[in-house]
Amino acid sequence: MAQFTLPKASKIDKKAGDLFKAKKEAKNIRVFEIYRYNPEDRQKTNPYIDKFEVDLDECGPMVLDALIKIKAEYDSSLTFRRSCREGICGSCAMNIDGTNTLACTKSIAECKNDVKIYPLPHMPVIKDLVPDLTNFYEQYKSIKPWLQSKEPENPNQERLQSPEDREKLDGLYECILCACCSTSCPSYWWNGDKYLGPATLLQAYRFISDSRDEATDQRLDALEDPFKLYRCHTIMNCTNTCPKGLNPAKAIGKIKQAIADRKA
Repeated sequence: MAQFTLPKASKIDKKAGDLFKAKKEAKNIRVFEIYRYNPEDRQKTNPYIDKFEVDLDECGPMVLDALIKIKAEYDSSLTFRRSCREGICGSCAMNIDGTNTLACTKSIAECKNDVKIYPLPHMPVIKDLVPDLTNFYEQYKSIKPWLQSKEPENPNQERLQSPEDREKLDGLYECILCACCSTSCPSYWWNGDKYLGPATLLQAYRFISDSRDEATDQRLDALEDPFKLYRCHTIMNCTNTCPKGLNPAKAIGKIKQAIADRKA
C-alpha cells in the first residue's frame, strides 16, 4: 500500500495517445490530471499522473461528472469512491485543485487551468483516488458515537429534548465523516496514530453537548490526553476546508474548555 506522494513525472506523458484525447471537433475542452496508483503494478513509474481531455459540452458541471465520464469513456480502470452525488455521504472526498473537498459538489468552473485531482493527502492509498480510511473509522469508533444513558431504553417513551438543547447540536450533527478536515491537518499528518483529528473530535463534542447523553464525564476523561486532543494547535485548516461549512476547530476548543471548567 502506497503513501500518497507527488509523482515526479507522468508515465502517460511519454505515451500520450488518442485514447485520452477528446474528439477533434470538441471546442470546450478541459484537461484533468489524475493521480494513479495500482498496487499490482511494480514499475518504477508507479505512482504517476494520467491526463485526460474532457469535452465540457458533453459533461456535467461537477468534477465527479468528469470522473464518471473518464471512467466510462476513456479508462475503465480509474478507481474512485462515490455514492450519493449530493454532498451527503462523503464518499467522493479527494484533493481537487489543491483543496480537500467533495468531487460531487466541486464545480469544474471553479478550478483553475488543468484540473489536478489527487487522493486525500497523507493517507495510505489503496488504488488511484481511494485512500485507506481504516484508522480514521477506528478512531471514530473509539469515541463511542452513540447516546449513552444510565436508564435503559423505554420503547414507550421518547428521550425528550428542548428546542434550546437541540439547537446546541447545530454545526455538529451535519458532519458526514468525509475526512477532508482531518487530512488537511498537519498535526493529523504527523500524529495520525495518536491524535484523533478534527472530524472525530467534532463528533465527540456532538455527543458531549447532547442533553440526552449521560456520559459526559467519561467522554471528557477519555479525551484528556496529550495526543488524542491536545495535538490540535488551532491552525484552522480543518475549518477552511470543510465542504459542509462546519467549524471543527471551534468544537475542539469547546472540549478543551469543558475539561478546564471541570478543574476550576
